Amino acid sequence: MRVTAVTCVKNEAAFLLEWLAHHTAIGITDFLVLSNECDDGTDLMLDRLEQMGLLTHLRNDGPYDKGGIQWTGFKIADSHPLVRQADWLMTLDIDEFVNIHVGDHTIPALLAALPDADAITLTWRLFGNDGVIEYEDRPVTTQFTRAAPDIMTWPWRAFMFKTLFRNQGAYRKLGVHRPRAPVDGRVEATRWFDGSGRALDPAYQRGQIFSPFNRPNYDLVQLNHYPLGAMESFILKCDRGRVNRADHPIGMDYWCERNWCCVDDDTIRVTEAPRRAALANLMSDPTLAKLHQTAVEWRRERFQILMQDEANRALFGRLLMTPPARPIPLDAAQRIYKFAQIRRFSED
Repeated sequence: MRVTAVTCVKNEAAFLLEWLAHHTAIGITDFLVLSNECDDGTDLMLDRLEQMGLLTHLRNDGPYDKGGIQWTGFKIADSHPLVRQADWLMTLDIDEFVNIHVGDHTIPALLAALPDADAITLTWRLFGNDGVIEYEDRPVTTQFTRAAPDIMTWPWRAFMFKTLFRNQGAYRKLGVHRPRAPVDGRVEATRWFDGSGRALDPAYQRGQIFSPFNRPNYDLVQLNHYPLGAMESFILKCDRGRVNRADHPIGMDYWCERNWCCVDDDTIRVTEAPRRAALANLMSDPTLAKLHQTAVEWRRERFQILMQDEANRALFGRLLMTPPARPIPLDAAQRIYKFAQIRRFSED
């Protein structure tokens, strides 16, 4: 069985090896990685990993379609043999880690638990900053262990998902959160299940991108999402910008909606041993080890440069002043959703 993960990266070399080690350990067999305009040696690291036979690297340095860097990358990936020949597909970001709670905690175990599934939604579990200020060269999976609660009411982005789906011709294109371009006559037969093993309604066959709110979705699998990291890393992330919406800068709104530190969640440690072994194997290659260290030093130097700008100093100060996110009552969330429904009705 071939399970292919597709991802787009820029300036992620300091985090790439941990991410690759984890997903190799849990059973993803093929990686198609598209890089763009890297300054920290991510592209060189990917070249080395490709030489070692561990992934396939494509440069995506533009020009870009109207949708932006990530959509251009997925368009390139749609026709690639690794995507065409895969049995199962999913798109992931470098700050997302598949965390499986069933069997031996691998992709095959998850698929065995849901044998009728054609698509499985992996709902985000957002892991907050937890007051970490300085960037450290440590695994994010052990450094950040405070997360959002099992049940969330708001914001709706907190329970978005990524999709592991069977490559059987029901969809023609990859998407950020789910497969796109459904094929009439085929998509209607697809069976979608959530991360707790519940069958999902037909809305998920075509367009839905977030899980039902106000219920847990993590019994079988969750997607650990580390969107913030240390405050120093967040400054670099804001400087890099988004890969799918370049006209929407990253700022305090992004931070506030994702800085969830309500509960402890170290469930991903169940795969720590194979992840550490895979990472140690990667770091035993002198070229990869040197590229990793170069990227670590680049991040530290880049932060010092960015902090010469008043806007970045102001942002850093706001990060220090702002407490973690807190859940809002269900009735308050429902009031917000009601306004969205009123607007949708008036537009229709």
